[in-house]
Amino acid sequence: MGCMDTIKLGKKIKELRKKRGITQEKLAELTETSYKYIQRIEGKNPPDIRLTTIVRLAKALKVKPADLLEF
Repeated sequence: MGCMDTIKLGKKIKELRKKRGITQEKLAELTETSYKYIQRIEGKNPPDIRLTTIVRLAKALKVKPADLLEF
């Protein structure tokens, strides 16, 4: 994934998280990741995200993994 794609993915995750009324802390708990990692994903310089993490994020946000990657 390129830099712009990870930024778009982070924005999509943040948008869905807020729409569902989930805090970053709760999303971290649901995906078994750290709060800091969720912050980084949604931030200005997000890390590359593993497919397994995308799957866990999608499940927590109640969407299909493919929905997270549509932008």
